[in-house]
Amino acid sequence: MSLVTPGPSDTQATATVTGLRATARITARTDARGTTRLPVLDGAGPFALRRIRAHGDQVRVCVVGAMSAPLGGDRLGIEVVAEAGTALRLTTAAATVALPGRTAGHATYDVRLTVGEGARLDWLPEPLISAEGSELRMTTTVELAPTARLVLREEQVLGRSGERPGALRSRLTVRRAGRTLLDQETAYGPGAPGWDASAVLDGNRSVGQLLLVAPEFDDKPIEVRLLGDAAGGGEGAGQGVLAPLAGPAALATAVAPDALLLRRLLDEAAGSVAAG
Repeated sequence: MSLVTPGPSDTQATATVTGLRATARITARTDARGTTRLPVLDGAGPFALRRIRAHGDQVRVCVVGAMSAPLGGDRLGIEVVAEAGTALRLTTAAATVALPGRTAGHATYDVRLTVGEGARLDWLPEPLISAEGSELRMTTTVELAPTARLVLREEQVLGRSGERPGALRSRLTVRRAGRTLLDQETAYGPGAPGWDASAVLDGNRSVGQLLLVAPEFDDKPIEVRLLGDAAGGGEGAGQGVLAPLAGPAALATAVAPDALLLRRLLDEAAGSVAAG
């Protein structure tokens, strides 16, 4: 992944014998005319930040990978603040590949997203690939104001073509107005019992979810919808479900043989919500 803003932000990355320490920071803020600006756009280490063409009033930033990461022993993070009234979309230029490092220690990758009143944040990275021999612990923590909107996509691919997956542990915590909306943890690969059993992935190697949070879901929750195989879409297309949460949110979860089919399932879920 990448986004590049060299210069002062370079001081935020520190290489040590145990791995790289780096945190990229992005802040969106409205000006006197209500236009979203980016007063903070600081890349670091493997995170190069680039502002790309806006779409309407939504500011867009792409994270470009400046080096291979995360490797064993790395401690990486991204901190994003979308202040009140802003509209921000974040993507990555390519998949993130977790790889073995020079040390025996695991890598960590922490994403922290804060969305203010009336703001909208779209966090839509490309997949995370857990390569054989890697060990990664990933956390995504989201703090939402009561009127904030969120679109969050998370996709994980367990192993590259023809290889076994690394050890991947991931936790997603979302709080709205200080109350927990979603808190879940998953673990795959070596050391995680039963992760490939028929009740979990059943041989699939791509797993993901799409979380949508919007105030209008309070009055009109989305209806449960089956995706892919589960909806009669044909064997081998993957399967998933879109369901309301206990709060103004909808969550689609899906598994598929590969990343392409997984993306199709999550796009199907997003399209069904947009269609009403």
